[in-house]
Amino acid sequence: MFNSLLALEATTGEAQPQGGNWLVLILIYGVFIFLIYFFMFRPQKKQQKALRELLSQIEIGDVVLTSSGFYGTIIDIADDTVIVEFGNNKNCRIPMQKTAIVDCEKQGQVEPD
Repeated sequence: MFNSLLALEATTGEAQPQGGNWLVLILIYGVFIFLIYFFMFRPQKKQQKALRELLSQIEIGDVVLTSSGFYGTIIDIADDTVIVEFGNNKNCRIPMQKTAIVDCEKQGQVEPD
């Protein structure tokens, strides 16, 4: 019986619509690309912009957190480098790139509890 239904369906000669498949496929790819941009690239660009703004506002005397996890005080700023003093020992001054700074606390700024 199943074979007779297939034979009947094949002999009717009705054409199946073929044009809509490409449109749906392009629409799915477009939505997928939009979601990738919205959830991956856009937040990363916002974070990079915030870091650039932070690095442009650092001043001498600010307490910074480096990418290695050390807290220090900025004592000199050059074009791409800063000299950071770590701890109470005044002899521990290390030059480093500005890009190694991940957070900054302005001098005299009190953190809210």
